[in-house]
Amino acid sequence: MIVRIMGEGQAKLDDAHFTELNKLDDELLAEMEGGDEAGFRRTLSTLLDAVRRLGTPLPDDALEPSDLILPSPEATLEEVRELLGDDGLIPG
Repeated sequence: MIVRIMGEGQAKLDDAHFTELNKLDDELLAEMEGGDEAGFRRTLSTLLDAVRRLGTPLPDDALEPSDLILPSPEATLEEVRELLGDDGLIPG
């Protein structure tokens, strides 16, 4: 799976990591629904760090289609709300 972090680039992740990322996405969604800004910041940072840690960065000139697009670390709660689908940022 190819994941893009807005403003940073893309990383290739093994599908085996989907469960970990989806758990963090569920936490993020719950914090957003509850208006927990501090929790939102913490979980967004953890989610993006997991992508960076588990993924292999693609070269900047790679033109791979992204399977997932995640917000930048500076994204606000309102900006992330606009990106959300029914399942959160990560479908499934």
